[in-house]
Amino acid sequence: MTTTPHATQSLMDITTRPDAVFVRGEGSWLSDHRGHRHLDFVQGWAVNTLGHCPPEIARALAAQSARLITPSPAYYNEPSLQLAGLLTRHSCFDRVFFCNSGGEANEGAIKLARKWGRVHKSGAYKIITFENGFHGRTLATMSASGKPGWGTMFAPQVPGFAKAQLNDIDSVAALIDDDTVAVMLEPVQGEGGVVPASPDFMRALHALVRQHGLLLVFDEIQTGMGRCGPLFAYQHYGVEPDIMTLGKGIGGGVPLAALLAKEAVSCFEHGEQGGTFNGNPLMTAVGVAVMQALLAPGFLEHVRAAGEHLSRRLTTLAAEFGMKGERGLGLLRALMLAGDDGPRIVEAARTLQPVGLLINAPRPDLLRFMPALNVSLAEIDQMIDLLRQALKAIGAQPQPKAA
Repeated sequence: MTTTPHATQSLMDITTRPDAVFVRGEGSWLSDHRGHRHLDFVQGWAVNTLGHCPPEIARALAAQSARLITPSPAYYNEPSLQLAGLLTRHSCFDRVFFCNSGGEANEGAIKLARKWGRVHKSGAYKIITFENGFHGRTLATMSASGKPGWGTMFAPQVPGFAKAQLNDIDSVAALIDDDTVAVMLEPVQGEGGVVPASPDFMRALHALVRQHGLLLVFDEIQTGMGRCGPLFAYQHYGVEPDIMTLGKGIGGGVPLAALLAKEAVSCFEHGEQGGTFNGNPLMTAVGVAVMQALLAPGFLEHVRAAGEHLSRRLTTLAAEFGMKGERGLGLLRALMLAGDDGPRIVEAARTLQPVGLLINAPRPDLLRFMPALNVSLAEIDQMIDLLRQALKAIGAQPQPKAA
């Protein structure tokens, strides 16, 4: 029986949750119903771009909710047009379709690629994806994902998703046949352990898809919206995809996602794509506020500086405790542990007193860090201090210093 003051039995039981109910958030901090404060380096899995309850989003929601919430996607509305314009002006894409979640955006990307294959490539429909990739929880996006165990969870899978190995261009080339229409990948595999694609691999992949007349699809649900340093991760690599998906950070905490494509690929016909709440002004007004914050002078420079600082501090901590090191891009980073202690460290960190720490272990031998993009360097330093306490709480010992 839960000891929280709230009835939890009515929620469908789909994950293990701690015995705490979060009731208030501000910036990098969350407080539960007992008043226990936590420094949050999960931020809704890289969702809260500007932290918890940022004033920009509160103002946008209040103003737009008093003006217009949902007129129907059958009509234009001002915030969706404004946000679409901001996205296309600051990216290589020409067209935007708004939706509610990253899974829905990736589902749309799969549909768009298959439609393009039908129109321009003799019905080609296969999309090469990657082992350990993660693209969502619909049947098609689960089939596209390479997460271990997902192949049989809701079998049969949607066909047409052959799996290559990230950073192995030969494994991609070996899967291309006459029915291949696209290659789809995350620039950094977040759920797969924060594994970045290498610059050499990205350049080779771009050349390969052009050679075969295929589409290149970037899933930037987790890497986009400033998370990796530039506005979009593809800009880090200097290659342009044909299709890109955004989610998580674009809404800064509200349900918003987007499918972006170049003009030549935007081949949906009327009635082939839609959704009741797609592009509603309440959510897209928030997206405008998020975009304006990211584009403000100095914001992305801070993300890059904070990412470098976090990388240095994690590297030092890894050396201190004899761990394998750290990796990532910008403010999406991972600490590679010496063993499979990730879940124990997560729990020890959460229950620290008087201040807890929220972190994530997508794999037992790894911790993931996804702070707000406006996190301060002092908060990063405080996170490292709390993490050091959590490591000691599970019995980890610093390595003796060399004489």
